[in-house]
Amino acid sequence: MSNLPKCPECGSEYTYEDRGMYVCPECAHEWTAEAAGGDEPQGLVVRDAHGNLLQDGDTVTLIKDLKVKGASSDLKVGTKVKNIRLVEGDHNIDCKIPGFGAMRLKSEFVKKA
Repeated sequence: MSNLPKCPECGSEYTYEDRGMYVCPECAHEWTAEAAGGDEPQGLVVRDAHGNLLQDGDTVTLIKDLKVKGASSDLKVGTKVKNIRLVEGDHNIDCKIPGFGAMRLKSEFVKKA
């Protein structure tokens, strides 16, 4: 088997090397060998509204009021959410908010505390 890196765009394992560049045949993404060994972590990468890298177990703070469908009250700015879990999808933070319950949030509405 080959030890070429997976495609950073689509995750395809069918990459090949062409004149010093790595190429993905599935999405046509091209990148250099230096970019493949960068400091970016592999797997799920989630950043907050200010560009800080989030990890499982972090504490975040809401940066704007959020209306919740079917709820009588809104989530207010400054609400701290502890012990988040990162998941795939549009709402990529899974958490429990005190006094509100289990929620899924978008990372663009939080900042790392």
